[in-house]
Parts: sequence; C-alpha cells; structure tokens
Amino acid sequence: MSRILLHLRGIGLTFGGRPILDGAELSVAEGERVALVGRNGSGKSTLLRIAAGLIEADSGERWVQPGITIRYLPQEPDLSAHATVRDYVEAGLGPADDPHRCSYLLGELGLSGDELPARLSGGEIRRAALARVLAPQPDILLLDEPTNHLDLPAIEWLESELSALRSAFVLISHDRRFLENLTNRTVWLDRGASRRLERGFAAFEGWRDEVLAKEEAEQQLLAKRIAAEEHWMRYGVTARRKRNMRRVELLGSLRRQRKEHVGQQGALRMAASAGDLSGKLVAEAVGLSKSFGDTPIVSGLDLLIMRGDRLGIVGPNGAGKTTLIRLLTGQLQPDGGTIRLGTNLQTVTLDQSRQSLDPNATLADVITDGRGSSVTVNGETKHVVSYMKDFLFPPEKARTPVGVLSGGERGRLILARELARPSNLLILDEPTNDLDLETLDMLQEMLADYQGTILLVSHDRDFLDRVATSVLMAEGNGKWTEYAGGYSDMLAQRGAGVEVRKVRPEPARSSSSAPRSEAPQPQRKLSFKEKHALETLPGTMKSLEAEIATLESRLADSSLFARDPAAFDQAAARLAAARTELSHAEEQWLEIEMKRESLEG
Repeated sequence: MSRILLHLRGIGLTFGGRPILDGAELSVAEGERVALVGRNGSGKSTLLRIAAGLIEADSGERWVQPGITIRYLPQEPDLSAHATVRDYVEAGLGPADDPHRCSYLLGELGLSGDELPARLSGGEIRRAALARVLAPQPDILLLDEPTNHLDLPAIEWLESELSALRSAFVLISHDRRFLENLTNRTVWLDRGASRRLERGFAAFEGWRDEVLAKEEAEQQLLAKRIAAEEHWMRYGVTARRKRNMRRVELLGSLRRQRKEHVGQQGALRMAASAGDLSGKLVAEAVGLSKSFGDTPIVSGLDLLIMRGDRLGIVGPNGAGKTTLIRLLTGQLQPDGGTIRLGTNLQTVTLDQSRQSLDPNATLADVITDGRGSSVTVNGETKHVVSYMKDFLFPPEKARTPVGVLSGGERGRLILARELARPSNLLILDEPTNDLDLETLDMLQEMLADYQGTILLVSHDRDFLDRVATSVLMAEGNGKWTEYAGGYSDMLAQRGAGVEVRKVRPEPARSSSSAPRSEAPQPQRKLSFKEKHALETLPGTMKSLEAEIATLESRLADSSLFARDPAAFDQAAARLAAARTELSHAEEQWLEIEMKRESLEG
C-alpha cells in the first residue's frame, strides 16, 4: 500500500456566514495524481490552499508526512518581491535542489530569467510560476488552473513534463483533456462535502451521474415515506399512545431530513437566439494576404466557409488568429487577394477577454444593454431576473456590480448577454476561459444545436474535438492549412502539433557570482495607451469605412462636378484623406494586436 503523504479530514470553513466547506476530505498518497473537481464556487481553490497550509480551516485536521516537500501554484502568482524572474524561480528551491533545472525550465517555457516581474504579461507570469514549482521536483504538487493563459504548445509541453515527474499532485483545471491524460484519482467537491473515486477523471462524469441519480431516487423515496406517515397521522391514530408517539417522532425526523437536504445546484439552461438564415456562402477567401512589416500574418490563403461550418483556428500565441478572423469577417482589409462575404450575416462575438464589461455596471444592465427589464430569446420574452436564473445567477445578484464577480461568473454573464442577441455567425474567442466543466458541457450542447456558422479560437483540445468540423492550423510564415475534423484529427493528419517557443537562458548564477548589469528590458505587456487604442480603433475603422462608402457614392454622381465643382473637389480630397486614415488605423491596430498576441502567452 502506498504511503500517505497528505491528509485533510473533516474540513469545515465558513465565509461571510455561508458554509464553503462542511466535512470535506482530501488525501494524497505516493504516485497519486488527483483531479479536484466541482462547480465554480464549490471551494476547490480554498481546499487546495488549506492543503498547502496557507489558510486554516474552522474545523478539521491537516496532517502532512514529516520531511516531505510541497509546492503550490496559485491562480494569481505574485512576483513583486523579486528583482527578476530567475530570482523568483530560484527562491522556490530547497538547499539540495539543482539550480540548473531552473535554467532548463525557463528555456522550455520561453523565458530567459532576466525579465522584470513588473513587465510580465499574464502568460509569462504563469510560466514563471510553473518553473518555480516544478524546479524542486517536490513530493506533492498542488496546481490551481495551471493551463490558464497558456497556448496549445505550452499546454502540451506541461502535460508531458507532469507525466514524467515522480511527484504526486492535486490538479484543478477546466481542461478536460488535460485532466483525462494526467489523473488516476478524482475528488468531487459538491455542496461543501467531498466524494472520492479511485479512478481518474476519464471515469468521473459517468460516476457523478450515477451518484446524482441515486440521490434523487432516495429523495423521492423519502417523499413517499413522509406522505405515508402524514396519511397515518390524519386517519390512523388508533393504536396505543406509546406507538403513536414513536410514529410522530419518526415523521418529525423524516421532515427534518428532507429540510436539511441540500439539493444539487440548478442546471444551466442555455440557448442561442437564432437570427435569420444566412446565405449558403458565408465567406470565401482567394489568395488572401496580410503582413505586418516584414512579418507575414496570412500568405496566399484560399478558404471557403459555408453555412453550418464549424471552423476551429489554432496556433501559438502571436500567430495572428484574431487578425485572421477580422480578415475573414471583413473587419480588416487584406494587403492582397480577395474576401467575399455571404448575404444576410448576423455576427455575434463572445468576447471572453472581459474587456467589454463595465465593472461598475450591474448584471441586469449588462444583459439588457441598459434597455428595460426584459430579454427576448428566440421570440420568447423573459424578465431579466428569470433569464439570469438560466445562467445560475440568483435574483439578488441582479443589481450586483460586475467588478465583484469571479472569473467564472463573468464568463457566464458574457454568455448570457451575447446569446440573447440574434445571430447566424458566432465568433468564439477562447470561450472556455474560467468556465467550469458543467457550463462547458452546456455550451457544447448549445453549439451542437446551433443552426448557424461558428468560427472558434481555442486552446482547449477537447472543446475543439467536440465542436469543430475542421481545423485551420498556423504552419508558420503566414501559411495556414485546413484539416478535416477536430484537433485530434488534425494531429493524426499532420503528425504533430505546434512547437513551444524556446529561448536560451543564461546559466544559473552561483551565490558568489557578481551581479549582472541590467540590460534594457523589452516591453512585456501593453501600455494603457495601447490597450485603449486596441479597444477604440475597430470603431474608428468602421466609421472611416462608412464615411468612405458615403463619399464614393456621392462622387459617383456624374452631375456633382458640373453642379458644384468646389463640393466635388472637397469630397475627393476628403475621400483620399479618409483612405489614408483608414490605412494608418489598420496598420496601428495590427501592430498592437500582434504585440498583444505575442505577449499573451
């Protein structure tokens, strides 16, 4: 029998008067790789922090095998106390650990170690934190959403690295494929308590459904027993007084049992508001090309998108996936080639970056766009509070500011807002971010019933397999290739995924080494001005395109010059200026967007 390394027993924790954990348990033995699963808000991250010894439970026991090492990866690592990334990573080493392993991991994760923490992007912070917890090769790894902010090659590298480790680990993740490939035990945190399955996540969902079905059957049986006892109370009180008292006590006990039962959280109900039927052709690209400076983003792409297609777009961060979508939807003009759009397109974009959410707006105002108190979905009008319940928001949250919501709640809020808008073309840009597995299941079911066309950018391999009917893969140097089927089909046809980007870090410093002179640091995240430009330039470009169309229509009037030569000259001059402004705006947007994509991962 494997040696137990960590054991949490009877863990209870209350926050703000609400019980988060109630008798939860978690044990980790040598060789065990535990998937810790549960809905958003179920207390998974809290239990992991208790396991790491970072917070103390109100009740219960935490036992750790003497002499073992534990490393914890939080969702939001803090590097602020360290001068460089290398300092941060090496600070996680023990006295006997090899600092050269830090250099290896930093290189594999695309970092040099000389980066300044204040200038890191979200993806680089995540990579640095992974290097820190992996470098010591601890006895237990506690990993909270380790794939957040990582692109596909980094996720696949991490999966391979964890598979090769001897460490036991507990893993929280919304990436179904990641969980299936790595875990051999599952702990389900549900309504404050925990249930354990001695198998990996691949077997979890079938087992969970059996547990819930059994629980429902037990509640139905309890209801029948209560009904029978209540009937006896009304019509059968004829026996001895002592027996009568026992029956009355039994009825009271059954009623308390039913009252104290905490039912499963309501099921998410999700449906997209269908727009009018689009034309059979959605988009056709012929020889499509776009470059940023000397860097080709798209080079000679021929692509046909028909109504009902589900196109997955994959590649490393910086490949230009967002730029490609803007080209395919006519929001950005190509340098070469043509793009022909179909008729009657109604486009809705799921902006999972959360940038479009005003932190001061309330949930109700976000869902209704501040217009009234009702929502119409597929011809059915609902009060906003009723519609919120479909996305698991209680009525009292209607006036809650967006700024206090968790990442998962913001994800559900964006789904609620965008799916209420009629569409026949859905653009999904990383829709799985922060969503729990149950919400992902419902989103996949909704997309399976969706009658329109889908363009999907995602790093979630399982989600791509379930949704995409073809995958457009970034091959490098502006070349894109379409493969039939989902992500797994693409791998089978192509023979490989995408390679993780690497840099060659400098050798690890010894404690006696002289400090290196600080070299100028490249920019590691977008400035406020760049972020603002990235959000506002699309509107500017759209306004310029509309102005250009109006001016072209006006100048097409052959009588304008004869009637008013000054007005003709003025319109012609403005048309030339507007075309120049549009070209500059497009180049500026493309430059910032490419920088954002390269920094993001």
